[in-house]
Amino acid sequence: MIRPVLTEVGIFLIPFAVYAAFLIATRSGLLVQSSWPLHVLAKLAIGALVLVVVSFLLLAEFGGAPPDSTYVPAHIENGRLVPGVEK
Repeated sequence: MIRPVLTEVGIFLIPFAVYAAFLIATRSGLLVQSSWPLHVLAKLAIGALVLVVVSFLLLAEFGGAPPDSTYVPAHIENGRLVPGVEK
């Protein structure tokens, strides 16, 4: 469960990282408060939320098993654990 959460957090942080890279490239002062005005932070947050929503929609559309598949749960065969599979 931690991997999907970290993936979405990473996707959320992408716009902020790109803006930080822009500040570094333009030598505008990455840690200066005037480089991070509230309206820019609001735009970055909105962009980040849009990216997260799009990633959720893409995951719902293209992730998981095919619609007509049947899940066979993990079970024991001849004393060995056989993992679950989609058929």
